[in-house]
Amino acid sequence: MIIKICGIKNRDTLMCCENNNIGFFGMIFYTKSPRNISIENANKLLNISEKLNINGVGVFVNKEIDKLKEIIAHTNLKYVQLHGSEDELYIKNIKKLGVRIIKSISISIKDDLNKIKDYKSADYFLFDYKPKKNDLPGGNSKSFDWKILKSLKTDKPWFLSGGVNINNIQQILSDINPYGIDLSSGVEKDLGIKDNHIINNFIRKIKNA
Repeated sequence: MIIKICGIKNRDTLMCCENNNIGFFGMIFYTKSPRNISIENANKLLNISEKLNINGVGVFVNKEIDKLKEIIAHTNLKYVQLHGSEDELYIKNIKKLGVRIIKSISISIKDDLNKIKDYKSADYFLFDYKPKKNDLPGGNSKSFDWKILKSLKTDKPWFLSGGVNINNIQQILSDINPYGIDLSSGVEKDLGIKDNHIINNFIRKIKNA
């Protein structure tokens, strides 16, 4: 199972992820998020990761496409997660830059799975809780009915996100067995503050499941 941890902001957390064989680390380029990262900081982490096995992912929410292209060029991102209402044309345009796309899809009811047909050019899907009016696009510690994913039919790799934590990971593995999981608030000690101890315990629990 692939693991992605979103909202990484410093070298110490990045190295903890590397030491735990985490596949992806997400950097949030969204100013309304408590996990927002500057381009300068992101560049530092990406430069460090070039000598590691972990892959950096830039996470964006309805970013104006020309500005996103500038950030990709400036940071040399290889993976981009689109966590807003970006459409297939937007995805195709970004993929011309040689990046791989993770497209988030908000889930509330079974019919929401049909949205995967709208993003044929995406390389990965990420299924997350559907935010309400005052919620952030992600990282809300809230989950949807994961059993909905038992109806999922796709050949593409996908991540389960939304409220995943050390207390429910065994249930997730037993009931859903996802291709990958996406963590954020589930490995934080305070809002936006990752905790290496929690990350270590989480991975240990998966290994012992």
